[in-house]
Amino acid sequence: MKRISFIGGAWARRGAGASILLFAASLLTGCIDEYEADITADDSNLLVVEGTICSSAQNRFTLSRTQAINSTDSPRIVTGASLSVRGTDGSQYAAQAGDGCYTCQVGQLSPEVDYYLHIETDGEVYESEPQKPLPTEKIADVRGVQDTPQSSIDVLITPETPFAPGQANYYSWTYDETWEVRPDYKTVMYFDTDIMEPVYKDIYHFPERGWLDAAGTTVAVGASTNYADQHIEDMKIYDLGRGDERVYYRYSGLVHQRAITKAEYEYELARRQASTEMGGLFTPLPSALPTNLRCLTSQKRVIGYVGCSLNTSDYRFFLNSEELSLDRHSGGDSRLWVANPTMDDCAQMVAKGLYLCEWLTPEMSGDGRLQTAWAYIFQLDVRERYKGAYIEEPDFWSLKENVSY
Repeated sequence: MKRISFIGGAWARRGAGASILLFAASLLTGCIDEYEADITADDSNLLVVEGTICSSAQNRFTLSRTQAINSTDSPRIVTGASLSVRGTDGSQYAAQAGDGCYTCQVGQLSPEVDYYLHIETDGEVYESEPQKPLPTEKIADVRGVQDTPQSSIDVLITPETPFAPGQANYYSWTYDETWEVRPDYKTVMYFDTDIMEPVYKDIYHFPERGWLDAAGTTVAVGASTNYADQHIEDMKIYDLGRGDERVYYRYSGLVHQRAITKAEYEYELARRQASTEMGGLFTPLPSALPTNLRCLTSQKRVIGYVGCSLNTSDYRFFLNSEELSLDRHSGGDSRLWVANPTMDDCAQMVAKGLYLCEWLTPEMSGDGRLQTAWAYIFQLDVRERYKGAYIEEPDFWSLKENVSY
């Protein structure tokens, strides 16, 4: 399974008759002909819907509009729309707008009821196809595998035995990350500008480590059709480079698994092709993508696919640096070394915001000179170095084993 990277926000599109595509008409002659895309005005300004209906969760939906492929504008986010998740039993959950998206807290969905997304915007009404929420199996295992000392770390997943053994099963996976960070250098001394001397005492108490969180940058989908007994085993969903700072110490991934329909799986594959090959002669236009959304008030087309899940399964796994072959890039000692500074020179270093790290007397330095090393705060404090690192250890960091939720 290759990495799947999707375009967020509005889909890039050509305006009517606005773009000229060049392609190789003949590999034998090498001739280049001009091809004008036959795209009508109806293909522009299409509504793009992204999001999933999930039981007992806060659902998040984004609405945007397509724009020209050569546009440099930011995605055209749709504001002022009315959204709600509805059930054929009369249940309804209204969404609230904020931060460029729409969120609504959905209660416990019934496996016997069909649910759909209802949208009202710009005088039009859109709805997704009603569907029963799909149950999702738990995740049996997620692990990181490094085939050779020089290879990346592949993250492999194995769901538990499917609810429908012997039948094709389809899944979507996303993930969140947490990893440990450490400062470039440490110091347990400082230069006292009152007495104009170095003092061996840790007065700064810079944290020895911190943590960073991030949402995964890729979405993976998979089908069981090529696996024995229709049971996916050790499928790659993403990877980490051996020189990636995220795996320098300890890394944790929280994988989210959701069962999806064959139609949603095919939509995601088509979306990947359109997003990675946009502009190719044989690439499907966004408006030609499969969708389960329709406009009830006109013939306007809409882009997107709204799935419906009874639950999402999670699995937390860990990677420990001592079990991997890593490539820690070293740029050498980046501290500022100053030889034979006067005490006034040292005071000026402090005034410039530098911190004393080393004080090697002539006897200690080996070259008969006083040697001093200085660093900036971002080299000593992970909070400054990473602009977002926190130093309170996550609750799950003490776990020694992977956990399935």
